Amino acid sequence: MPTSTVYPQPDHELTQMRRDLAPDQFDAFRQFSKQAFAEGALDARTKQLIAVAVAHVTQCPYCIRGHASAARKAGASPQQIMEAIWVAAEMRAGAVYAHSLLALDTMRREDAKADSA
Repeated sequence: MPTSTVYPQPDHELTQMRRDLAPDQFDAFRQFSKQAFAEGALDARTKQLIAVAVAHVTQCPYCIRGHASAARKAGASPQQIMEAIWVAAEMRAGAVYAHSLLALDTMRREDAKADSA
């Protein structure tokens, strides 16, 4: 990961601080993460492809790198990873499209109020 003042390079000291400041939560999160990515109804590759897509929507650079790497290790091809990213892009754009109805409805209501005044 390139040097950044916004996103520090993960290192042992920062990880240890996170663990030391809230050890119970740290352990609980690690266990939750392990369970969430365990083989189940979805295989590990599929779960990692979902994680790649979600990481792009949430725009977490650590998650993008970590889950892209984990997806490859779980057997995902570069093409599958890129398709997952395109699905994320469509979903993000789709949310904007869907939520445009809120703005349109607001304008319609305000116009109706103005017309009736």
